[in-house]
Amino acid sequence: MPISIGIPFYNAEQYLADAIRSVFAQSYQEWELILVDDGSSDRSLEIAQSINDPRVRVISDGENRRLPYRLNQINAEAKYDYVGRMDADDIISPRRFEKQVTVFKEHPEVDLVTTGVCSLTDDNRPVGTRCGSQEEEITGPKLLLGQCAIVHAAMLYKKSWTLRNPYDETLYRTEDYELWLRAFSKKDFSCYIIDKPLYYYREEGSTDINRLLSAYRSHRCLYSKYGHLASSKFDRNIMIAKSYLKTGVVRALSLFGQLDLLLDRRNKPIKDLDQKSLFESEMTQVFNTKVPGLD
Repeated sequence: MPISIGIPFYNAEQYLADAIRSVFAQSYQEWELILVDDGSSDRSLEIAQSINDPRVRVISDGENRRLPYRLNQINAEAKYDYVGRMDADDIISPRRFEKQVTVFKEHPEVDLVTTGVCSLTDDNRPVGTRCGSQEEEITGPKLLLGQCAIVHAAMLYKKSWTLRNPYDETLYRTEDYELWLRAFSKKDFSCYIIDKPLYYYREEGSTDINRLLSAYRSHRCLYSKYGHLASSKFDRNIMIAKSYLKTGVVRALSLFGQLDLLLDRRNKPIKDLDQKSLFESEMTQVFNTKVPGLD
């Protein structure tokens, strides 16, 4: 069961090589890797083009078309029936795709498989984890509130699902959230959540105030568009009111230089020694993996 893996990148020279190493480090080796440049002006494209492996394809048109366009492009270009993705500044567990492929083999009715995450600092220190559970039912109200622990970057999809549910290319930063709501509205959202942190996510910069405020504005638009998924019109209006409240809180935290508190609240601290040991082992495995052309 071969899979296609797509990494879109834009000015990611600091981390792209490690992201690629983590694909080469996979225990599951039946893959092609599609590296799609989004008009980088740094050495990212040079790094991608240096790889000497027939399983790797590099696509570049010199344009900056942004993430939703590139994700649709990867899905269209994929040779195989299953398409995985990751961001160019992240790392994945060597077990990630093996675990996800196993779920598809055991649950052929499923269209999407995602995993939990381990949050990393920019210098690869673990901050904490967030994991959902397959036992938790995905409902319209929970999905609308973002309470279903669906990690976009950790997705492995059926290609057929992606082609009938493309990303809205007019959106940015909420393209995944809108896609889940749209597919769920069509009763076309069969998602399996692996309750293990198989995706290592660098998110120190995710608490940037402009990014957060932009996301909250987009969320309010989606609350209005997909408000029928809420339990009632009253609940939908409460969601919109809470979004404005979050905007006020974020502005206040930013004023006092405390935005990192949001990241602390988002994650569960890593206290288990076995989990810490596994993290260190997997990071060592990834960083020691040789990639033809890069090493």
